[in-house]
Amino acid sequence: MSRHRVHLIGSDAWVDVAAGETVLHAARRQDRALPYSCLSGRCGSCRGHLIAGKVSYPYNPPDALSPDELEAGEVLLCQAVPQSDLEVAIREVDAVRDIPLRQLDLRVTRMQQLAEEVMGLYLLPADGQPLAYLPGQYLDVLLASGRRRAFSIANAPRADGVIELHVRRVAGGGFTEQVFSDLTVGDVLRVEAPLGTFVARAHSDRPLLLVAGGTGFAPIKAIVERWLEQPPSRSVQLYWGARVAADLYLEDQVRLWAQAQPWFHYQAVLSEGASDDPLHRQGLVHEAVLADHPDLARFDLYMSGPPALIDAGRHAFVAAGLPDDRLYYDSFDYAPDVLAAMIRARRNRLDQPS
Repeated sequence: MSRHRVHLIGSDAWVDVAAGETVLHAARRQDRALPYSCLSGRCGSCRGHLIAGKVSYPYNPPDALSPDELEAGEVLLCQAVPQSDLEVAIREVDAVRDIPLRQLDLRVTRMQQLAEEVMGLYLLPADGQPLAYLPGQYLDVLLASGRRRAFSIANAPRADGVIELHVRRVAGGGFTEQVFSDLTVGDVLRVEAPLGTFVARAHSDRPLLLVAGGTGFAPIKAIVERWLEQPPSRSVQLYWGARVAADLYLEDQVRLWAQAQPWFHYQAVLSEGASDDPLHRQGLVHEAVLADHPDLARFDLYMSGPPALIDAGRHAFVAAGLPDDRLYYDSFDYAPDVLAAMIRARRNRLDQPS
C-alpha cells in the first residue's frame, strides 16, 4: 500500500495520507482544521465532496450518507481512506487551527446533581495552567483501559479556569455510572482537549437557530455564555428538547437569559410532557422548529444532541431550505463498547420475568 496526497480545495492545502490512514486523521496530524464531531461516520460533520480520486471505508461504514449522496460524490473524511490521490472540496474551521491540543489532569472541585440522570462536574487543571478552547468544543476523558469518553465543555472559558461538564448516566456505560457512584471531590481525571469544531462562526449576520436535545444543551450553553459577554448583532432562538420537564435541568437559567437579553429567545419542547403544561410545547424538537420556521433559507442553524435528533434534523432542515453549509452539528454518539453494554442491559431487562 502506498501513501497518497489530498488536495483540500477550500483552503488550497495539501495533506499527505499514510497507507491505511483516514483523510481526517492525516489532516489533524498535519494541523489542518477540518470539521468533525463523532469520528465514527454517523454524524456527517466531516462531509466533503470528492472531485477527483477514489476512497474506501475499511473501518466503519459512512452511515451519515445516503446511497444518493455517495453516488453524487459525498465522502466522510473521518472514515475515508484514499485509494488514489484526491481532490476534496471542504471548508476548514480556521478558528480552531491555532489552539494547541493537550493531555492534562483535571481535578474535581465540585459535583452537583442537575437532574436524576445528569451530574454536573466542575474541574480545574491540576497544574494550574488554564485550558485554551473555544465554546462548543469537547474533551476526551482518558480511561485506564485505554478507552475514551467524550464530553462537551459546558461553559465558556472563565478567568478562574473552571471546566464544566454535564454527564448523563448511561446504563452499562461504565464511566458514567462511576461518576454517580464512586467519583468524589478531589479525584483527578486525565483528559485530552480541546477537540471538535462545533464552534460559532463569526462571519454571518443571519438570524440564528440553536437546537439542543438532552445534554446536547452543554455545548450550546457554552456558546451562549460567550455571547452573553459579547452580545451578537443578530437574533438567537434556542429550542431545547427533552423527554419530560425534569430533564431540562438548567431551564431556570435559560429563562433568565431570555428575560434579560432582547436578542435571545427560548422554546422548550417535550416528547412525553403533560398535555396541560403551559410552559412547554409537546412533540419533537426539530418538528417544533419547522412548525415555527417552515422556510429556513435565511437562517444559520446549530444543532447538538443524540444521533436520532441529528439524523432527523439535518435532513428535515435542508429539505426546508436551509443550505447545508449553514448547518453545524455535534452528535452525541455512544462509544461502541458503551452501546453494546446498553443493548445487553436492555435485553437482560426484557428477559426478566415480570
